[in-house]
Amino acid sequence: MPPTPTPPPGPGPRRSRFAERLLPGGTEPDPRFTLANERTFLAWIRTSLALLAGGIAVEAFTTDVFPEPVRRGLAVLLLLLGMLLSAGSAIRWLRVESSLRSNRPLPLPLIGPLLAAGCAVAAAVVIAVVVLA
Repeated sequence: MPPTPTPPPGPGPRRSRFAERLLPGGTEPDPRFTLANERTFLAWIRTSLALLAGGIAVEAFTTDVFPEPVRRGLAVLLLLLGMLLSAGSAIRWLRVESSLRSNRPLPLPLIGPLLAAGCAVAAAVVIAVVVLA
């Protein structure tokens, strides 16, 4: 039986207009890198959901633990962190994917230090309330 001829190299499947507008130019990276980038994005989203749930829980279930202004401030801090982390993770995903497509160095992760600083402030507030109580 003769070997099956291989098709000539061509342009291949085209990306959607939306994908072209979101990530213009470049070449398709190795799917493993794209999928790893997606998994990292989803991990950041899970963390942002945990922060949002924590903010809601602080406001709903700690009326007898924290004074009103502290409780409200801590809840707002956690909710803002969750919101910023969610938006930041989407921007980070786009920047990393763009870097992979254009073979540029990966951008620095700015959402990590933001998350660390916000959580440190939230922890400091909780510690201060516990120590002063």
